[in-house]
Amino acid sequence: MKHITLGGSTITASRLAYGCWRLAGSSDPALVTPERRARGRSAVVAAFEAGYTLFDLADIYCDGVAESIFGEALKAVPGMRGQVVIASKCGIRKAGVPHGNAPYRYDFSAEHIIASCDASLQRLGVETIDLYQLHRPDFLGNPVEVADAFERLQKAGKVREFGVSNFRPSQVTLFQTACRLPLRVNQIEISLAHLEPFFDGSLDQCLAHRLTPMAWSPLAGGKLLSQTVDMTNPHHAQRQRLLDTLDLVARERGVSRAVIAVAWLLKHPAGIVPIVGSTDPERISDLAKADTCDLTREEWYRLLEAAHGQRLP
Repeated sequence: MKHITLGGSTITASRLAYGCWRLAGSSDPALVTPERRARGRSAVVAAFEAGYTLFDLADIYCDGVAESIFGEALKAVPGMRGQVVIASKCGIRKAGVPHGNAPYRYDFSAEHIIASCDASLQRLGVETIDLYQLHRPDFLGNPVEVADAFERLQKAGKVREFGVSNFRPSQVTLFQTACRLPLRVNQIEISLAHLEPFFDGSLDQCLAHRLTPMAWSPLAGGKLLSQTVDMTNPHHAQRQRLLDTLDLVARERGVSRAVIAVAWLLKHPAGIVPIVGSTDPERISDLAKADTCDLTREEWYRLLEAAHGQRLP
């Protein structure tokens, strides 16, 4: 698989990332059986063997169990740590933590960022996280305090580079202004079923400031793989046209619909890195083909028009 440099950093990683949020097979740690852990480890190894070197995690994924499973896989494969880029995220706090009446919330306090990083390092079994991201914007977050936490983590050798996730362009600008350390990525939802980043300035900002956009849910949570369209959806005709167009391009190219949907993201000059979340080894390997499927401009705009539901002005 070809590689890309993340932002303006020295970190290079595969053009597709492997998303680890499903590794545990559940969001409830109590439901994670030894069998589910084994399947999770197998998925990580399958992704590594298929050429994925960027692995995306977060402390919130099954309350840290996903990080533990990834750490187990990392330990089981000799030399893997030196060949992969580990990305993780912090900032989401679940209800009931640390006391019973605490609400679900976001927390960018320096204390929480540093404590979260230490906990992730322990679960992963590594000394350094390559890319550490703020998961969702904290309305009470102080950019100056965040910058201080980032600098302390980097100085301690615990994190190489930093980024954000689900930030609006204005929020990226705000935090980058306060942080002396450059932000390298903004992880946002991008797919043929979620076009907002093409119109709200997010991808423009990434191009202008050398931020790498990482695309979560590049297959729209499986909606772009569906064989049927919900006829009760008021936009069912538009959705059907998109699926039909994907199938047409896929047949012409001799690949799966999923490969075309991911290749569509790879075409953008901002260097979008789609995050593949399947735990099926065959699907993981199949999606890696998107790296060699260079769509033409005509194919790209044909798909955009179908997704947009109308001709461009």
